Amino acid sequence: MGAGGRMNDAISSSKDEVLKRVPTEKTPFEISDLKKAIPPHCFKRSLATSSYYLLRDIAICYTFYHLASNYIPLVPKPLRYIVWPLYWFCQGTSFMGIWSIGHDLGHHAFSEYEWLDDTLGFILHSSFLTPYFSFKYSHRSHHAHTNSMEYDEVWIPKRKADTLYSEVLNNPIGNLIMTVIRLLLSFPMYFTFNIHGRPYDGFASHFYPQSPIFNDSERKQIWLSDAGIVAAVYGLYKIASATSASWLFCIYGAPLLVMNAHFIFFTFLHHSHPSIAHYDKREWDWIRGALSTIDRDYGIFNTIFHDVTNAHVVHHLISTIPHYHTVEATKAIKPILGDYYKYDDTPILKAFWRETKECIFVEPDEGAENSGVYWFRSLLFSPEFSSSVQASPSPTLQMDLCFQM
Repeated sequence: MGAGGRMNDAISSSKDEVLKRVPTEKTPFEISDLKKAIPPHCFKRSLATSSYYLLRDIAICYTFYHLASNYIPLVPKPLRYIVWPLYWFCQGTSFMGIWSIGHDLGHHAFSEYEWLDDTLGFILHSSFLTPYFSFKYSHRSHHAHTNSMEYDEVWIPKRKADTLYSEVLNNPIGNLIMTVIRLLLSFPMYFTFNIHGRPYDGFASHFYPQSPIFNDSERKQIWLSDAGIVAAVYGLYKIASATSASWLFCIYGAPLLVMNAHFIFFTFLHHSHPSIAHYDKREWDWIRGALSTIDRDYGIFNTIFHDVTNAHVVHHLISTIPHYHTVEATKAIKPILGDYYKYDDTPILKAFWRETKECIFVEPDEGAENSGVYWFRSLLFSPEFSSSVQASPSPTLQMDLCFQM
């Protein structure tokens, strides 16, 4: 009995620690202090090493394609209902690994040659229907204004006054519906209609060169991004014409949906947690905003996604560090960050469901309405979670055709 009691105390303590709020006071350290703590070699971008990871990911992607196109049609039809979804998940996951390298290319974290980084990033992201330069520029703004209520570019939290989120959808069924829509549609809707983005005057879209997201010096490259998407879509059309729409969906379309879901899944978890604050312009500063993100453990997916999942905090602090050095850099700065560093080892699916339930909208604490600091809230806190926080300052048709292939 005694041992069980101590175990329960340990579990409770661990849960309290995970939900303990990150400090909101100005940091006692500067970014220069963090850079000094990181071994110098972590800042070096090796073209050979970066190319190795890119070529490895492409080889994995090609292997999945070869196996699917040559051997799945030989599998007995009933088993295809298992084999095709397995391929979609594996191939979509490999897509996400390649896309993550494209993300590094946009940060100039691949090589010492910016022209090479942009060329490769443009090709890779266009292949996955992502407007490279458009995302590069909006993502740069996201890094410059992380967790700013007014100026951050993505995952802008809702306010309690938005009753669609705080009341109508704030229930298990509403959360489930929003989760499905979010995972399936948020990726293309973000680029097309700026869903989850900050409000702008005028039509904000990553495909619209005159969008207020961009400044005048960037607009020509937005046209180039659009040209890349048009070329990719035309290539896909030619492939579908030479094969069939169902074949293209099975080989490319369904894995792309999985990739989109991965992207939304882990970026949502990067910036949604009961312990991290958002700030308005009265209180926001860059370093506290950059520290208002979470490192999590995705198991083997950490490696597949090039540690963007478990070393995201350091990425927000110094985004030009190559992915193969971010884990080492994180270990180097953790002693300096102290309580300002947040790591959550909650099993990832459990954490995702918790955050979809509890991170509905943000409001200041009661009695601190003018503090400029906002915390995630839910009108449906479970008693256990609430006390912890208070204690711690038409694809269906295409799918059927796949199984017949």
